[in-house]
Amino acid sequence: MTDAAVLWSIACGAALIVAAAAAWAAVAVRGSTAVPAAVWAAGAALALAVETCWRAAGGLADPAAAAAARLAVAALAVCPAMSLLGAKRPQHGAWQFIVAALAVVIALPAVSATLVRPGTMPDVGLLWRAFLLVLIAVGWMNFAATRQWPAASAVAAGQVMLARAFLPFASAATDSGTAWLDAVGASLVAAGAACAVLTATRDRGRPAAGPTAWIDRPFLALRETLGAAWALRIAERFNAVAAERGWPCRLRFAGLDAAAADGPWRPAAERAFRALARRFASDDWLRRHTGFAPADGPHE
Repeated sequence: MTDAAVLWSIACGAALIVAAAAAWAAVAVRGSTAVPAAVWAAGAALALAVETCWRAAGGLADPAAAAAARLAVAALAVCPAMSLLGAKRPQHGAWQFIVAALAVVIALPAVSATLVRPGTMPDVGLLWRAFLLVLIAVGWMNFAATRQWPAASAVAAGQVMLARAFLPFASAATDSGTAWLDAVGASLVAAGAACAVLTATRDRGRPAAGPTAWIDRPFLALRETLGAAWALRIAERFNAVAAERGWPCRLRFAGLDAAAADGPWRPAAERAFRALARRFASDDWLRRHTGFAPADGPHE
């Protein structure tokens, strides 16, 4: 086995670790609208594992075929982050068709090169390349301000390395398919996935405490699961209701900011938050991950 084959085998192993972490995540977030994102992540990781294993076996010796396969993997890699951006009931199911369409659009140059112009490199324009880079950046930014920022940073860095031939100012025609870059990129994604699992496990074992934990625990769990975009949206809607009804509290990115942790306004505030949270997770998910028990009334 050549050195390149060994490195691609390492990349394949790292991709399988990512697939296992994504499968764990799909089970851990069951009952929430983040499940499709975990499924997309598992699919993308398995696609990378197949592609790198194929490279290690010498089955992608043709540079054009190798470039087309990698572009297809890169298209799948941005799907989990895009899936989270539509993670609100009831449209989260239909949103997955949009995510799939996005993946097809990104992979079109590979499809065209394979079916229409066999043996030619995928023709990926500058705007196409910039769009792919923006999608990777959006996935990173969604978690950059959360406790998952180390995992998000490692995953984004790994994605950039793996998709390097299709990013601005690069070229699949001149990229040598350097095996060590693939191994490092896949390892970074695997490290990010492992970090995400460890962070999620730790946070579930040490839920938020304090007088405002009745809202902080479910809110922070949703923030760490769905990212900053939906957390800010939930806070915005909650604060609009709070301002309209004169509640002495506001929901910030870090949790509830209240003049008093309890009062006659709390039952109504809890109902308002519960209505918002149910757009993203079931009562069972909230109870399982945060100790939040909606059926038990406003006080724990």
